[in-house]
Amino acid sequence: MAGEIPDLIAEVRTGTGKGAARQSRREGKVPGVVYGGGAEPLAINMDYNYLLKKLKEGRFLSKLWNLKIAGQDDVRVICRGVQRDVVKDLPTHLDLMRLRRTSRINLYINVEFINHGQAPGLKKGGNLTVTRPEVELNVVAGEIPEKIVVDLAGRQIGDVIHIGDVTLPEGAKPTIARNFVIANIAAPKGLTAEEEEEEEEEEL
Repeated sequence: MAGEIPDLIAEVRTGTGKGAARQSRREGKVPGVVYGGGAEPLAINMDYNYLLKKLKEGRFLSKLWNLKIAGQDDVRVICRGVQRDVVKDLPTHLDLMRLRRTSRINLYINVEFINHGQAPGLKKGGNLTVTRPEVELNVVAGEIPEKIVVDLAGRQIGDVIHIGDVTLPEGAKPTIARNFVIANIAAPKGLTAEEEEEEEEEEL
């Protein structure tokens, strides 16, 4: 399970329709709606500056959130859309979808590399080059993995680690069909230079 699901704080919006939404914006709020999960849609407001900060953190639409509304039970949600002002590109409305524990969603999961000391390639001075510090996986909402673990034991200089080389948590699968690269162990610059010199001498 994921170690910690970030909170998303909102409040119930009184009134619905365009008039109520405009009033919310005048008060420095961004109107929104929470739907799905077998419950009735709920009109909400979110503080404008608070939402803007969350958006700037990145990947707002691909994170699982713990929605907190005063007087209500916390609920897991994922954002399905943020409407923006066509001129200023600032948020004007958001749609949040409640998730059941059995719902499948796409989320970015961190990659952790272990057993650096058992990798001959790193002991020889090779450098671990990480191309994907996190990977987007399709996962079950009730069983979100905290991380993907890549074992470096036995890895040599020149080894390339693909997603297919990694044992993924049960029920998780990559959103990209191809066997993409996660990391590689590159030769140290000094060694690379020596190899180039040797190749030049052989050619002579």
